[in-house]
Amino acid sequence: MPIAFHYAARSDVGMVRSENQDSGYAGPRLLAMADGMGGHAGGDIASSTVIGALVDLDGEALGSSEASSALLQRITAANDELAEMAKAEPRLQGMGTTLIAILRSQNKLVLAHIGDSRAFLARDGKLTQITKDHSFVQSLVDEGRITEDEAIGHPQRSLVTRVLTGQHDDEPDVTVREARIGDRYLIASDGLTDYVAGDTIAEMVLAGQPPGATADRLVDLALKAGAPDNVTIVIGDVVDLTKGDAPPTQPQIVGAAATRTKGRGTRPIPVTPAAKAAALSREAAGDADDDETEDVTLAEEGPASGPGRWLRRLAVLAVVLIVLGGGAYAAYTWSQRQYFVGAHDGNVAIFQGVSQDLGPVKLSHVESESDVRVDDLPDFYRSKVEDRVSADTLRDAETLVGQLRTEALRCAATPVSCDGSGGIPTTTPSTTTSTTTGATSPTTTSSPSSTTTR
Repeated sequence: MPIAFHYAARSDVGMVRSENQDSGYAGPRLLAMADGMGGHAGGDIASSTVIGALVDLDGEALGSSEASSALLQRITAANDELAEMAKAEPRLQGMGTTLIAILRSQNKLVLAHIGDSRAFLARDGKLTQITKDHSFVQSLVDEGRITEDEAIGHPQRSLVTRVLTGQHDDEPDVTVREARIGDRYLIASDGLTDYVAGDTIAEMVLAGQPPGATADRLVDLALKAGAPDNVTIVIGDVVDLTKGDAPPTQPQIVGAAATRTKGRGTRPIPVTPAAKAAALSREAAGDADDDETEDVTLAEEGPASGPGRWLRRLAVLAVVLIVLGGGAYAAYTWSQRQYFVGAHDGNVAIFQGVSQDLGPVKLSHVESESDVRVDDLPDFYRSKVEDRVSADTLRDAETLVGQLRTEALRCAATPVSCDGSGGIPTTTPSTTTSTTTGATSPTTTSSPSSTTTR
């Protein structure tokens, strides 16, 4: 029977971040979400570049034997593009992105995953996580050193061990699943999963609301929970085309990819055949970097002058100033209850406040400075410290500094292991895929040789 995705994508910058580094895409054949990292070094560029490389797959009717290789080839090409961009622009060194992509081919779904973003399957009244985080904390769980419950609030839960950074060994896990009518797939960034309880997410996803309404509610829940990170949701329902209302056909693209930066201007990634043709025409004509323009019609406001109109404006302005003043004070008070670990004068330090500033107003200060030199850390941990790592409490921040001190000492004792991984072992998966049915987690075939991640 003919099937398709009934889909929706939503994204929000979150409560603290100044820019959205997430990118999301939802279309008839493709669901994808990328969580960029690297801060001002280009996390938004990394995520939008990878999503942009996958968009064309949504318009191709690939056979099940072709879909896996096509998806992996696009991801590899996008990763190579990240390497070229970082080589051309030193400011982009250190950027990277997670990725989850689900490509539909007839009644099969090819799922590619790398990083700590998560995909879930809702089936038969149960929500099951179908990806495993590529993170330091997940490795501790796998080794039995901490429990799943302890992992939820672990101070190093944001440290990932595998993402797309442009390195040749950045390979995702690839699996093949069977698509069943009535299944719902949820892809979410850690802006949701780190701040909203799993049972609450399950309740919303299983409530029977359409994808768009469900995505809106999940974003609202994350914001109400105070999520400081970007929040991105992609939902796809597997539906029978011969029954019920027809699903949407216009793809939805959100986050950084919605205004992908290219050259001198900012241009949305083309998603319709006409838009793609227009983009190719512009590139052939040599003006692909010119900004697009859009006609905007403004509604008339009525009389442009008069004392009554000016009084109303002054009254509204007074109310706005009062609200802004109270809100600013509340926001500043909240910010001073936050902590993060970063670099200060070459040393690892604990900061009180949030890592963003509000114009000339500094929203953080050094709480304490350690004797751990940033340059003594393995590459991976050094890049995370330079990008700043948030902590829930001062004690969590102090614990993280202690762990970084241990990494620095280990690095000094065994320099050969200081290749950017912090000595975290993992395995590099082969491109062999396995078919998984039911609501159990997918399996991957991995190479037996042990490697270290970045």
